Amino acid sequence: MTDVIAIIPARCGSKGVPGKNVTPVGGHPLLAWSIAAALQAPAIERVVVSTDSPDYASLAIAYGAEAPFLRPDALAGDGAMDRDFMVHAMQWMKENEGHVPEWWVLLRPTTPLRDPDVLDAAVKQVQSGAPLGLRSAHACAESPFKWFRRNDDGYFTGLISDDTAIDAYNLPRQAYEQVYVPNGYVDIAHRDVVMGSDGLFGDPVMAFETEMALEVDTQAELDLIRSQASHHPLKSVLDAGPRPSKTHEAE
Repeated sequence: MTDVIAIIPARCGSKGVPGKNVTPVGGHPLLAWSIAAALQAPAIERVVVSTDSPDYASLAIAYGAEAPFLRPDALAGDGAMDRDFMVHAMQWMKENEGHVPEWWVLLRPTTPLRDPDVLDAAVKQVQSGAPLGLRSAHACAESPFKWFRRNDDGYFTGLISDDTAIDAYNLPRQAYEQVYVPNGYVDIAHRDVVMGSDGLFGDPVMAFETEMALEVDTQAELDLIRSQASHHPLKSVLDAGPRPSKTHEAE
């Protein structure tokens, strides 16, 4: 039975970049990059796309993923949370297949440029420790403790205070504690946490640091990712053509 499954969420509604999850990147729809990375990672035994769109489901299948169900509209709106579609997928598998995989590798299409070896390393790390969840992040180049807010009078204040004496935040970078930016490169949830609590990753959550990862939320970020995708190793994998799903290979 499958113990490690990748789930790729790809709803069809997107306001920042319309049709974002299937917009072309390097000649392939955005979600295909996450599918390809998961298929290339030996630790991942199955790759499933959770979508509300039959067209997206067909695309996912063409690129070697499974799309055994469609997500209800109620779980595909702007307010839908990650846990919502995870619970839906787990309940569907419990009711229709009689087995829910133990480890769920969440791969958002909006972080497309991944190394399959890094995905393998994340799976091995979370399976070797006590915490039942893992989140990826990269080191923040500039500490947010140096950032400003703008008050109603038009003055800058500290990020976490109303203090307008902002010289206090003009310290050298080394004076601030290192902080990390969640990046969606690879997050891993455990079946028992998702189905047995109101959470997704549990407490505590294992830290998994990656190199800086670009996410697609704006057109400018999409343009940057397109320029990097042209020489990314996954492009040659995608250009070689669709491959069978991992479930098909196992058979």
